[in-house]
Amino acid sequence: MNLNAKLAILADAAKYDASCASSGGRARDSLDGRGVGSNDGTGICHSYAPDGRCISLLKILLTNWCQYDCLYCVNRASSNVQRARFTVDEVVHLTLDFYRRNCIEGLFLSSGIIRSADYTMEQVVEVARKLREEHDFRGYIHLKTIPEAAPELLARAGLYADRLSINIELPTIASLQSLAPEKDVGAIKRSMARLRVHIDDAKEAKREVEAKPLTFVPGATKRTPAPHFAAAGQSTQMIVGADATDDATILSTSAQLYGSYNLKRVYYSAFSPIPHAAPALPLKAPPLVREHRLYQADWLMRFYGFEAAEITPQKGMLDLDVDPKLAWALANPERFPVDVNRAPKEQLLRVPGLGVKAVDRVLQARRVRRLRTDDLKRLHVPVRKVLPFVELADHRPRAEATRRAVQPPARAEQGVLF
Repeated sequence: MNLNAKLAILADAAKYDASCASSGGRARDSLDGRGVGSNDGTGICHSYAPDGRCISLLKILLTNWCQYDCLYCVNRASSNVQRARFTVDEVVHLTLDFYRRNCIEGLFLSSGIIRSADYTMEQVVEVARKLREEHDFRGYIHLKTIPEAAPELLARAGLYADRLSINIELPTIASLQSLAPEKDVGAIKRSMARLRVHIDDAKEAKREVEAKPLTFVPGATKRTPAPHFAAAGQSTQMIVGADATDDATILSTSAQLYGSYNLKRVYYSAFSPIPHAAPALPLKAPPLVREHRLYQADWLMRFYGFEAAEITPQKGMLDLDVDPKLAWALANPERFPVDVNRAPKEQLLRVPGLGVKAVDRVLQARRVRRLRTDDLKRLHVPVRKVLPFVELADHRPRAEATRRAVQPPARAEQGVLF
């Protein structure tokens, strides 16, 4: 099989991993002779660097052969899909070739399990080592690590990769045992804990190095460089809708992962029905808006001070018609209105329509004067969304007006979503 054929198979096989993908784009190509370029078929996706820059990554699997038979995975051992495998040198060649042509700024590499977890992890790490040490590659590298691999292999991976990720796959132990019996929850969590220790140790070592005075050498000023280990942290992914787990449990699991392992991101991937699916799997994919609501709720936990338990209602599922922040505000009318000119940052962050940057602008502006409605417009705040929930120098909402302004669609209309 030639390299282009392998690339077509293994780039397509990698598309199910959401941990670095930008979803929702419209497929485009120039096969009809019109236009230039393509946004599919080459395995190039978009991610974000630690400083917020959008970067393009070559996103591929080392191989889609796999010893595991996870029921939700299109590359499982019993799946009837075309198989392929890159050599280490082929991945290195592809990465450098795309990079020199300015098509990518980095590599996302994952793999099925071949021979053993240790053997597969050795191959993945060797790709990163060759890129860094033999070719002085300075682009972004994200490696999908294998939790069952030896600790020393995970430690080596962090020396070459900017980010490491271990997929927890499903939010509960029972679901994982049912749909992916070869997966070991204990091994996954132990590996996450090891990565956190390595990452924390590297950060502490960097702080100690930077705290030391500079060493002066004739003709130069230099400091011994601090060790690096996965400077962009670690992430994970959960599949949504492959089992009956509700949103409350998913968000609770995410909160535990953030707290225990200091993850940078938990990615949510809506289950997609696969060919020759097992009877235990649902026949239909969940509504994509459910995935979107989980990302919104995740954002509230990470940046807005919300706890997982207060985001989800008693029924355990997020409202598909209303974003989680607005749903929380409607369920807690006693918290409103919030006085924009006096409320602390923590309260302002809970006002629907006010984002983190908008709150920072409001806090700066109110040091100078008491804010009025026109001031919110100048601060680029979505006034229509915010006014029902806030007090200003010239505005105080009435309860009835608030209910009318934020009234969600009638429940009877939701049948069309399912």
